[in-house]
Amino acid sequence: MQQTQYLIVGASHAALAAVQAIRMHDETGSVTVISRDDALPYSPTVLPYVVSGRSDPQQVFLRDDDYFSQHKVDYLKGVSVTGVVASDNRVSLSNGGEISYEKLLLATGAAPQLPPIPGLNTVDFHVLRSLDDALRLHQALGTTRQAIVLGAGLVGMHAAENLAKGGAQVTVVEMQPTALAGYFDRDAASIIESTFTAKGVRLMMGNKVVKLAPGDQDKGARVTLADGTELQADLLLVSTGVTPVMDYLQGSGAQTDRGIVVDDVMRTSIDNIWAAGDVAQARGFYNGEKIINGILPDAVEQGKIAGMAMAGDPAVQNYPGGVSLNTYSFFGQQAVSVGSQNEGEAVLLEVDAPNSRYLKIVMKDGRLTGIFGINAAFDPGVMWQLILRRTDLAPVLDKFLADPQRTARVLMSKTWR
Repeated sequence: MQQTQYLIVGASHAALAAVQAIRMHDETGSVTVISRDDALPYSPTVLPYVVSGRSDPQQVFLRDDDYFSQHKVDYLKGVSVTGVVASDNRVSLSNGGEISYEKLLLATGAAPQLPPIPGLNTVDFHVLRSLDDALRLHQALGTTRQAIVLGAGLVGMHAAENLAKGGAQVTVVEMQPTALAGYFDRDAASIIESTFTAKGVRLMMGNKVVKLAPGDQDKGARVTLADGTELQADLLLVSTGVTPVMDYLQGSGAQTDRGIVVDDVMRTSIDNIWAAGDVAQARGFYNGEKIINGILPDAVEQGKIAGMAMAGDPAVQNYPGGVSLNTYSFFGQQAVSVGSQNEGEAVLLEVDAPNSRYLKIVMKDGRLTGIFGINAAFDPGVMWQLILRRTDLAPVLDKFLADPQRTARVLMSKTWR
């Protein structure tokens, strides 16, 4: 049985941040990284650009073989963990092998969540979560004339844009009344939707799919909506959300809920097991409730904290809590969503639909709790930090509302070290 001091399951942002943090404090302890993908580490955020052909699939990797060699990391790809025997400090693998560990990090991410639509199992459909998914979609672009996308979240809208740019007639079906409902209010969503409509994408918001069946000559799919409308497509993409990958924990004794429940240093209910990234259910920033905050900056932060804690680094600091941050580019335009729309009051709202510009600032007790923009000038990372640091903006409120980007940068230069 293979043995390792640090075992990391997963190979994206959280896992790589953990490797870096471990090696900063422990240069010699054995480290093993396991990836279910038969590839070097890559970011899920690049997948839409692989679909469109904008990114070369051979150039999207976050680390190369030399990195793992230089950092003395054993990288095992194309294998997944099928079980965790916490009482014996070992995991079982899909290839039949086992690995024993001293400390274990679970950074297994999330997988597409398939909706319970009758007939889904009778049609050929696509998802977009892995590099293989992106390559399969890219290959299908050349022969796609009619495409249907189920779900108007970030993945669905990204894919719809790339399918449209590839020459397909695209229809997006979404149960919510607006696109990107988890990130933007109706005013902002309307600007985004208008851009898609102008580019020829058909948006059917507030619609529910009640049945799927094979299309003509058993090719593609026939989609039936609750109002009786029937749609035909030769490509169907299901992008109705994701769910954390944690089935391998059954019987392990680790506490799970919607994800793997962790404390403020990403430790699970089992002392020598940590979790980070899209699979971790950690403290939320606003009310302390445990949430899954599936964003790249949080994955990096959680992975760093977990790695430091695993290595016994005395400089480790508690996780500040999850705050949402998403940047979304569409047809050459930029939308940004940082924080919550519900924790406070909107102190500024500017909507300029004809010029595709929108800015909304939400505050509570003189502190920023959320900022949302379309083609608006501000740094999302800086705003994210203003929220996390609970920076008092009352002394500069007028300046901040007049020019949030410049004011935030001045604050950053004066107070952040």
